[in-house]
Amino acid sequence: MAHQYLLGWILASVLGLVALYRTLVKRNDDRRSALVEKRSECVKSVMVSNGECRSTDGDVDVIIVGAGVAGAALAHTLGKDGRRIHVIERDLQEPDRIVGELLQPGGYLKLIELGLEDCVEEIDAQRVFGYALFKDGKNTRLSYPLEKFHSDVSGRSFHNGRFIQRMREKAATIPNVQLEQGTVTSLLEEKGTIKGVQYKNKTGQEMTAYAPLTIVCDGCFSNLRRSLCDPKVDVPSCFVGLILENCDLPHANHGHVILADPSPILFYQISSTEVRCLVDVPGQKVPSISNGEMAKYLKTVVAPQIPPQLYDAFIAAVDKGTIRTMPNRSMPAAPYPTPGALLMGDAFNMRHPLTGGGMTVALSDIVVLRNLLRPLTNLNDASTLSKYLESFYTLRKPVASTINTLAGALYKVFSSSPDQARKEMRQACFDYLSLGGVFSNGPVSLLSGLNPRPMSLVLHFFAVAVYGVGRLLLPFPSPKRAWIGARLISSASGIIFPIIKAEGVRQMFFPATVPAYYRAPVSSEKQMKKTEDSIN
Repeated sequence: MAHQYLLGWILASVLGLVALYRTLVKRNDDRRSALVEKRSECVKSVMVSNGECRSTDGDVDVIIVGAGVAGAALAHTLGKDGRRIHVIERDLQEPDRIVGELLQPGGYLKLIELGLEDCVEEIDAQRVFGYALFKDGKNTRLSYPLEKFHSDVSGRSFHNGRFIQRMREKAATIPNVQLEQGTVTSLLEEKGTIKGVQYKNKTGQEMTAYAPLTIVCDGCFSNLRRSLCDPKVDVPSCFVGLILENCDLPHANHGHVILADPSPILFYQISSTEVRCLVDVPGQKVPSISNGEMAKYLKTVVAPQIPPQLYDAFIAAVDKGTIRTMPNRSMPAAPYPTPGALLMGDAFNMRHPLTGGGMTVALSDIVVLRNLLRPLTNLNDASTLSKYLESFYTLRKPVASTINTLAGALYKVFSSSPDQARKEMRQACFDYLSLGGVFSNGPVSLLSGLNPRPMSLVLHFFAVAVYGVGRLLLPFPSPKRAWIGARLISSASGIIFPIIKAEGVRQMFFPATVPAYYRAPVSSEKQMKKTEDSIN
């Protein structure tokens, strides 16, 4: 293991030094500028089969709480596999959110794997081919490495609500999937096993529903997660959302990230005529919208830092007054394995939305869970099922933890700081990515979910740090600059290692050493016998 870490440090150092060499060679050249680029009715509150509501008494395999991205995709996936699904969603009207609007290419590949790729059609979704990064009047374009994929593979940006409605409609076309509007108030527990849920239906009537497996997907504001996990929710910042109308982004079909003061600003197209702007405001308190403080903040602090091409449209959006806010939550997955229940989506695991990785993680988790459940014909042995599904928490880790760690680390690196070492790290990150080739392809592959490997993440993160130290020491080192370089390495370690620790070092880097990794399903015969024995 020591040799692996030593090799990783050597590779990171080599990458950093090669990047530094390329920068020094081109120091006298101008830095290259980057060149190029209401649908559907609402789902009915209760789906019907042959004109009649289907009963949920004793004929359901899985209850899904919530029909957002995770819940709707999961309902379709399990329903298509023949499971009888009862979905209970608080509000089946089209959602109106300012996040969940960018699906990375890795997430689109998961949509294809789940047979849901047509859900990004007919909603005026825009293709995304990469990012444009802006800092101090300079910009660089980072393209997704899509050369090895079908021409249809790219990121997609859209109105979140339209995407969710498409997935709900798709799930509702499966006869054994029932969508019902209702508010789940509690999980029904018996001797430590979750048996189902208690909920209020659309008319306010108290109802109960039972199933061998209950999957909670009720989102970032989940009121059920506390009984199934240890939620340690951090709120590092808030997003302030605006929609810019009838304007062109400097680089078409690219997400735009402005490394502003005090923290990043995002722009990306969500329809053919609309650009979403998300302004990150550190902390949990934002200027008041009602008394005009927010408009003043956006005009005086934010507007001068955005690209000139977007300035007029930005000011017009502020003046229009449709400003919305959303707290940015981060929560490592820390589940209690509970017989009869499972957590999914933002109810289970969250990361800073800067990198747009949330839907990719959720869809990847659904693929893992689908594959685990497919061999099982009987879900009624709750304790055996729970023990088997512990492997879900291990198998999902390398992908989910890489995306989570990158989101948290990039947010801290991209945010401004009075600390000189952090300033150097921020500049080194911009310059490193601007080099192109392996220096941008590797990090962008991580960001896009196309190659979410933990060791690749650590390698590139510390390559940036080594590159930053080299920039400080060349051509003539000084004690002050050497000290800043040492603090830069320390700062980089202080950013990434706590995030990795929270995600779980063993599960993230060495999942095959976790016993649950090899856990196999109980055979159908054994399941049936145990179920019969429990009944008798």
